[in-house]
Amino acid sequence: MHSFDHQFNIAAPNRDIDTALQHKIDRKTKPLGALGLLEKTAKKIGLIQQTLTPSLNNPQMLVFAGDHGAAKAGVSAYPQDVTWQMVENFLAGGAAINVFARQNGFGLSVVDAGVAHDFGGEREGLIDLKIAPGTANYIEQPAMTVAQCAQAIEQGAGIVLGLAAAGCNVVGFGEMGIGNTASASLLTHCLTGLPLAECVGRGTGLDDAGLARKQDLLEQALLRYRNGGGDNDPFAVLAEFGGFEIATMVGAMLAAAEAKMVLLIDGFIVGSAALVASRLAQALLDYCVFCHRSAEAGHRTQLLAMGAEPLLDLGLRLGEGTGAALAYPLVQAAVNFLNEMASFESAGVSDKE
Repeated sequence: MHSFDHQFNIAAPNRDIDTALQHKIDRKTKPLGALGLLEKTAKKIGLIQQTLTPSLNNPQMLVFAGDHGAAKAGVSAYPQDVTWQMVENFLAGGAAINVFARQNGFGLSVVDAGVAHDFGGEREGLIDLKIAPGTANYIEQPAMTVAQCAQAIEQGAGIVLGLAAAGCNVVGFGEMGIGNTASASLLTHCLTGLPLAECVGRGTGLDDAGLARKQDLLEQALLRYRNGGGDNDPFAVLAEFGGFEIATMVGAMLAAAEAKMVLLIDGFIVGSAALVASRLAQALLDYCVFCHRSAEAGHRTQLLAMGAEPLLDLGLRLGEGTGAALAYPLVQAAVNFLNEMASFESAGVSDKE
């Protein structure tokens, strides 16, 4: 059912270097395994880059923005205008992701995948890949056509090819779109089998009545899809319930894995894109560093489905790529200990008997 033209060639990293990487980690001046998840992260990045001395070059954060037809039906606590207003905030440098990206030396670009607003021509830091001013309302019809979904994937891939050409080998993924936790909940339900009720959370802060309404609307959408014979094919589910920002992110992830970059995966919505992308190409997971466990319902199940061990658990539920930016110093620490820490031999430290 994959209707996009680009044949992503994503291979698992060659394991020949595995033993040498593990030996280098084990001979560092520390007890075996004492750096925990940092050791696994160092090994993963060494495998991705096929080297005992990995480096993180020109890190870039991509924030994918899009609007959702279902948002007008009431799946979010916020009005749809907040999407474009937040894009303006990103472009002005004032959002949380701007603060954390600056702090950690990331370049940041905002991708307009389908925001219901005209940003007025060329804007510094804004990549215009608008497919339409928001998706259709998936409570009544598919969010996007197969052609639109394919176009989003292609366009997402194109951005990353440009980053790779500019010497970038680490990409952080973030998003903005009022209504996109609802979209991510439907994707998560279809691709993991977790009951929909357990995938639906408060998003940007729904009260109990709002949460019940959101769940009811999503049940309606799911029923419509299933009654029409809809299955759990990842591309079909993405076109049915996804957002343009999620579909564009899927393409960007596939291209980043193909280019053997390190993918920094944020929370629940970015996680839903990673879930789709990894179902389209299982080896994608070998290139992903999962940055945090979100407080949003269903994220834990996403992580389990992808065999992921996230670096942080801070109760974050902001999105924008903030979890990925915040975890980056730990990713740097993993690479730095591998490259700079002494071995028992080099330091003249006695190993255990």
